[in-house]
Amino acid sequence: MQNNSSFNKDIVRLAIPIVIQNIVTTAVGSADVIMLGFVGQDALAAGSLANQIMFILNLVYAGIASGVIMLAAQYWGKNDTKTIENIMGIAMQLSVAISSVFFILAFFFPGFLMHIFTNDTKLIVSGIPYLRVVSFSYLLMSFSQVYLCTMRSVERVNFSTAAYTAAFLLNIILNATFIFGFLGLPKLGIIGVALATVIARAIELTICIIDNFIPKSIHFRIKTVFNTNKVLFLDFLKYSMPAFGNEIVWGIAFSMYSVIMGHLGGDIVAANAVVVVARNFGTVVCFGIANAGAIILGKSIGSGNSDTVKADSSHFLKITALSALLGSIVIFVLRPVFFNMATLTPTARDYLSIMLYISMYYIWGQALNTAFICGIFRSGGDSKWGFICDVIDMWGYAVPLGFISAFVLKLPPMWVYFLICTDEFVKIPFVYKHYKSYKWLKNITRDF
Repeated sequence: MQNNSSFNKDIVRLAIPIVIQNIVTTAVGSADVIMLGFVGQDALAAGSLANQIMFILNLVYAGIASGVIMLAAQYWGKNDTKTIENIMGIAMQLSVAISSVFFILAFFFPGFLMHIFTNDTKLIVSGIPYLRVVSFSYLLMSFSQVYLCTMRSVERVNFSTAAYTAAFLLNIILNATFIFGFLGLPKLGIIGVALATVIARAIELTICIIDNFIPKSIHFRIKTVFNTNKVLFLDFLKYSMPAFGNEIVWGIAFSMYSVIMGHLGGDIVAANAVVVVARNFGTVVCFGIANAGAIILGKSIGSGNSDTVKADSSHFLKITALSALLGSIVIFVLRPVFFNMATLTPTARDYLSIMLYISMYYIWGQALNTAFICGIFRSGGDSKWGFICDVIDMWGYAVPLGFISAFVLKLPPMWVYFLICTDEFVKIPFVYKHYKSYKWLKNITRDF
């Protein structure tokens, strides 16, 4: 058994760069909120709703990345680099195809997409040009996201973090330049945020392309996109599609929460835009640890050390619980900062106060479930159970409860928000039971 000290060192080595990456990502989101808050509450709310499209697409990438990590981490344990390159090629096929669909919808039908999230004409009008511009970033991300997640799978987390960080810091600088019209440029407002995103993603893609030509054990090769290894392709679908479906089911359900709030008024939408940033800050460590845990445990299983995984996964959960406590403290300590991130109406500020307290307990459920489903279960190739669990929890419980409480019972907005935020806690007993069964612990590699 790997002792706790050794496991802790591996977690720290992999998790810290991922946490830094998540912090930078959250900082960009914070900058968007702050800068759009200066433009006005309508711009802030419109940007928040329009970004639900990016949120859903990011979940697509997360699903594809889960398939890559599940397979690549185990093959990395076997030192099978050729198969890992083929896995990257398969993931690229899916990523480019799906990103192209999102691009077509956002560029040609932005009004239709905005109507899904709100019936407020001002927000729709503000969101349409934003979506048209930002849609080009979807095409750029289709390559870079797969490449970077593959590099993480083979423990090149420092490179992936450096690439993300460079792109996101550039994004912040460009946001300020385009929104406020620095350097003699015209003030572009919400469109400036979209333009900054496109340029930053182009730089991120450029970094990936340059890195690909540097000698190392893993490369992206064009021919792998057209590889006809049917067995590996079917393996990728078998393990990635439930994870992909899991992310989509969870993500669209989470977007339904935005639909519900979007029809409860601009005040709760604006408050929620700030709360999302606060929650992201509270969970950066938890999610970084979950990603690191999936890589470490998957590598152990692939290298034939399955006997150490039970003890390591138990220790991993203890670390996650401590990170959730830290996240709650961060949200509490930074409350004054969050209140000053945007200019809100008195009603929106009242909503924000309550929503921040709710988020302090919500991230506990979010952290633990992420550690179980995305970290532990997926390290052993078990993505199907999480998919089924979230279908039942989100669509059989949380979404119907949200719509009924908002539009049938017509409860106050904060009661609606509170009820929606019980979703993570309903499934914890079932998740824990599956964990203790150890049915998720499997070596899914093959000999090619």
